[in-house]
Amino acid sequence: MAAPSDPTKPSFPVSYPITDLETLLSRSYFDSFHYPFNVSSVPLPASSVEMPTRRRILVCHDFKGGYTDDDKFVQGSSNASAYAIWHWHLMDVFVYFSHNLVSLPPPGWTNAAHTHGVKILATFITEWDKGREICNTLLSTTKSSRTYAERLAELAYALGFDGWLLNMEVKLDQQQLANLKEFVGHLTQSMHKLVPGSLVIWYDSVTVDGTLTYQNQLNEKNKLFFDLCDGIFCNYKWKEYYAIDSVTVAGDRRFDVYMGIDVWGRGTFGGGQWNTNLALDVLKKVDVSAAIFAPGWVYETAQKPNFQTAQNRWWGLVEESWGVLQNYPRVLPFYSNFDQGHGFHYSIGGLEVLNSPWNNISCEGFQPVLYCMENSPTSMQVFINFEDVPYVGGGSIMCRGTLGNNGVFSTRLFLGCLSSEQPLSFTYYVKADGNSLVGLCLSFSSNPEETEKVLLVPEAIFPAFDLTSKYDKVIVSQNGPQQDPSLSSGWVKYDSTIMMSGHTLTEVGLLCYFKKPDKLKTDLRRETNSPISNQSPFSASLGLIRIRVTGENAEFPSADSWTTEGKNISWSFNDNGAKAVSLQITWKLNTVSAESFLLFNIYVQRAGDAEFLGVTRAGMYYVSALEVPSGITRLSFIIQVCGLDGSSQDLDKCPTHLLSIEV
Repeated sequence: MAAPSDPTKPSFPVSYPITDLETLLSRSYFDSFHYPFNVSSVPLPASSVEMPTRRRILVCHDFKGGYTDDDKFVQGSSNASAYAIWHWHLMDVFVYFSHNLVSLPPPGWTNAAHTHGVKILATFITEWDKGREICNTLLSTTKSSRTYAERLAELAYALGFDGWLLNMEVKLDQQQLANLKEFVGHLTQSMHKLVPGSLVIWYDSVTVDGTLTYQNQLNEKNKLFFDLCDGIFCNYKWKEYYAIDSVTVAGDRRFDVYMGIDVWGRGTFGGGQWNTNLALDVLKKVDVSAAIFAPGWVYETAQKPNFQTAQNRWWGLVEESWGVLQNYPRVLPFYSNFDQGHGFHYSIGGLEVLNSPWNNISCEGFQPVLYCMENSPTSMQVFINFEDVPYVGGGSIMCRGTLGNNGVFSTRLFLGCLSSEQPLSFTYYVKADGNSLVGLCLSFSSNPEETEKVLLVPEAIFPAFDLTSKYDKVIVSQNGPQQDPSLSSGWVKYDSTIMMSGHTLTEVGLLCYFKKPDKLKTDLRRETNSPISNQSPFSASLGLIRIRVTGENAEFPSADSWTTEGKNISWSFNDNGAKAVSLQITWKLNTVSAESFLLFNIYVQRAGDAEFLGVTRAGMYYVSALEVPSGITRLSFIIQVCGLDGSSQDLDKCPTHLLSIEV
């Protein structure tokens, strides 16, 4: 996607690459109307700044050339079926890739990656004849090499991403090599100075003699560049002994070698596609890192039966090979509504505010670490449900299938690393049919050898389930089920408190069981004259989970603590001849940093009730061609503040921006 024809003019905010050195050198990107919208809002967690000393997985995006309607619209689009990734727990680094000179990650990708502790890199690429011309300018002098490196580092710092993949796929002259080394080394040093924990990764392309010859390994022909930066992405046509040789060459930096795997299978070890795990198995055995290129293959080739199922199956093979790499929760408060950043409904606190397709990667919250294996031994299905109205966001976890009348089913939700010396409060919302009930299974460890299992349940466990031998504690919801009388959505809230001083929360799972299993048999016998099956239908949805220190609830600043402003206001008439307004709304907290808040829901009040417009993580929102009904003299834009624990401020207490209507 090219830049808008005049990026300085206000328009619906988009992400776009930088396609020429002139734009990079002039810093004109920072003069764009779109620039502030492209600044990410979620910082990388402190626990993820240092790279782990183990084999890692880097994932390179490469989806349909980049900047499609899955991600280019900063405030989202109406394409609920857009490409997405939600298996962040299986990677360490994510690269946003396209074939443009400078591929800047749209902020939604950065926000989603950082939420899960994954670093995100942009791509700088020179290829083909145009790339050769670019290198003639870039590498013309030592000064130019350093200047362009500084421009790239400046972009990363300003937009909030974590580094660069350098892909120099052109043949170079001998006299350019010294300046190429200067460019790589200076970029690495500049990034480390500006962004702690940042990475510059060299792609296996140009060699030390200037030829474009892929080595498919780390060796004496490309190690010079490896030594100047933070790692190498080796081309994907390697053999098993190439990985072994690369480890030998890398010495104590073996984990900085990322052996490439092309999911499309173009000459890659194992053939890629559904056999990508074959290459991973080899690299795991060698104990070296992997770089998975183009996992969007699953989407682009329309793998059966549908994208959700195929995506889960494909990443399930990755997990079977390498295991889970990212753990959460790690800090409090922890909150997840299981939102993948797209859907067909959008809800806030049990109330549906949007009933149409939508997509916004920035909305993606902590994703459950569900088992994604293809062949499940159970009749219970656990999946993200987009069809029914969720409790909050765009989706919920659906548990559906059959259970034995005296049986239970459990599965993991999160694999964490959360220590707390204070009482913890667990809150979750459930919508269930009939006798179906959902509880939470918790695992705590005091040391690697000892694990204590705790079960939080909405009602007392029926004795026939005999769970006392599996759980050290069974805690019934303190206050019993609570349902907001103003809601008719059917969601029920459950609260529990637990004190586990000296322990670390390592796993959160869910437990499905029946309220009164013996009653099921009686009811079935009454309704049918056939023999009673030992299986009964189960259906329940989990809409939210929240963990926080007991008594610590989100506190929202008063409405007058915020300064709001309307900018770039323009008036027009739509196709129906009605008046419409476009404007940029910004807000700033006068007292403390707004980073203590998760996101902002935007409403407008024209006449009557407030109408939902959209959601953003940034401190600004662009309203495009909003129709103004005849007779309206004032619009009130409401900015609903949401806390890190997922709670939302009451609309009548939120900051607002008032706009008078021109007559």
